[in-house]
Amino acid sequence: MMPRRGRRRRGRRGRLPTPIYIGHQLVTRTFIPQPEGGEPPILLEAEELEALRLVDLEDLSQEEAGDRMGVSRGTVWRLLHRARRKVVQALIEGRRIQLSEEP
Repeated sequence: MMPRRGRRRRGRRGRLPTPIYIGHQLVTRTFIPQPEGGEPPILLEAEELEALRLVDLEDLSQEEAGDRMGVSRGTVWRLLHRARRKVVQALIEGRRIQLSEEP
């Protein structure tokens, strides 16, 4: 597993975000629908994809996924919520899904 330090804090003060551990390397970078819509692509971050993979593919609980990723269960819930919303939006609107590996 490799830690990701790409999350940013908002504003000047406050603590730095905890690094998220990603246990799976991306094989592909883009999913393109047929026919492709003219809308801009939806960016799915690596942390969101990892949360989807652990909870939906490996059938782990959010707490177990949080332990593997090195974050709290609440953070996993937020990542899952954003990821599922983006995937459904891409499917409904026929938009390209761009997978992000960079912070």
